Amino acid sequence: MNEGLVVLVRSIIGFFTLLIFAKLLGKQQISQLAFFDYVLGITIGSIAASLTTDLSSRAWPHWIGLLVWAILGYLMEYITMKWRYAAKYIEGEPTIVIMNGKIMEAALRKMKYRVTDIMELLRNKDIFDLNQVDFAIIEPNGQLSVLKKPEYEPLTAKDMSITKTSTGISTEIIYDGILIQENLRQLNKSNNWINKQLHAHGINDISEVFLATLTPSGSLYIDKYKDHIKKVTYIGDYKGPY
Repeated sequence: MNEGLVVLVRSIIGFFTLLIFAKLLGKQQISQLAFFDYVLGITIGSIAASLTTDLSSRAWPHWIGLLVWAILGYLMEYITMKWRYAAKYIEGEPTIVIMNGKIMEAALRKMKYRVTDIMELLRNKDIFDLNQVDFAIIEPNGQLSVLKKPEYEPLTAKDMSITKTSTGISTEIIYDGILIQENLRQLNKSNNWINKQLHAHGINDISEVFLATLTPSGSLYIDKYKDHIKKVTYIGDYKGPY
């Protein structure tokens, strides 16, 4: 019983300590997770876990460890903001992996990346054909930045001297077969309206719908549980001989 109470108190201390340190360190720990930030986050979390469950030792040394690591993390962020050369060695530098449409094999080997890794990152950028890529750069946080060849750059409304109105953000009106009445009312739509839209798509009941979203401009997206796709495309890596 006493041990359970100690764990409870330590958990509360560790939780709010991490909350305070997270606020001090800022959003970079989440939004741009470079290797250093990754190691820092894991270490602080490990110390907090020991603070909570290691009943064989006193709590204050763990808390001092948390404090020291948080201070060091804050100092490293300050140093990298003030001195570019320090940031170069602590956070790393961007690396070009595709230049003028050509894959830089040496850069891939140095970073221990495979071509399939780059292709996956390109697909995350809505690029499924390497012929479209002019430059591709691996950023220090592991994300891929891509510059398409000019002929594959999409035309914008500004290029065409066209004035466009905002479409707004999609709002879920059906999720997992359940109609979200509040969202439907916010979009000034009725149950009768959504039923008519579903019937127009050959859907007789809301329970057939996995997801339906609607924008303020009136763009409706519907996805059914049964999509009736006859042949699923497989894009996995070549398995090769074992």
